[in-house]
Amino acid sequence: MLLAIDSGNTNIVFAVYDGDERRGEWRSSADPSRTADEYAVWLTQLMALEGLTRDDISDTIIANVVPAAAYSLRALCRDYFTSEPLVVGEPGVELGVEALVDHPEEVGADRLVNTVGAYQRHGGPLIVIDFGTATTFDIIDDEGNYYGGVIAPGINLSLEALHVAAAKLPRIAVKQPERVIGKATVPAMQSGVFWGYIGLIESIVRRIAEEYGAEMKVVATGGLAPLFAEATEAIDQLDPELTMRGLLEIYRRNQPS
Repeated sequence: MLLAIDSGNTNIVFAVYDGDERRGEWRSSADPSRTADEYAVWLTQLMALEGLTRDDISDTIIANVVPAAAYSLRALCRDYFTSEPLVVGEPGVELGVEALVDHPEEVGADRLVNTVGAYQRHGGPLIVIDFGTATTFDIIDDEGNYYGGVIAPGINLSLEALHVAAAKLPRIAVKQPERVIGKATVPAMQSGVFWGYIGLIESIVRRIAEEYGAEMKVVATGGLAPLFAEATEAIDQLDPELTMRGLLEIYRRNQPS
């Protein structure tokens, strides 16, 4: 079985695949100071609840955008799953796609994984909106290559900045307000963030399609994707498994024929 690890700035997702079947998926808050031993204790207990053991894992793959977490995640794979992990972005790891940008080395591992997973599952040309720490728009051409992208502040990051910068504004949860016009501080904040991001999504999607010069399917993924996908016709499909399926596909592309 394969253990796939997607390490982001806010969360780390672990998933176990037996062929195409996902046997389990678990999410932890990202903490670069966490050791391999801590990950192992937490993860093996959750695996046991699904009837899985460390010995069931034969291979591992990592996509990581937090350099400080790299050592512990590698050590987790080596010490507890006796596997040398494939690490997306390292020399020798075949992705099967090109990054058609000015500085390909700057493209994050998560965005390359999304490119592979999205094209394999949805074809192209395509826009992938990933609602993570940042809200990213990844453009995939009709041959499956990473064509470029847009990076905007994430929703929760924007809310935290608003709270920190304005002394009288509280921390709030993201939700769709009943009305656009807020009759109190919290509904007004919720409206500004929610409908502001809907406007951002619709405007950027429209401008990308115009500049690219073709009709493009739009797929959303990430933690808050369901909330926004239901509120705008700019998003065609929701795919919460997109990143982990991308890791599974990259793993397969790197196996001997």
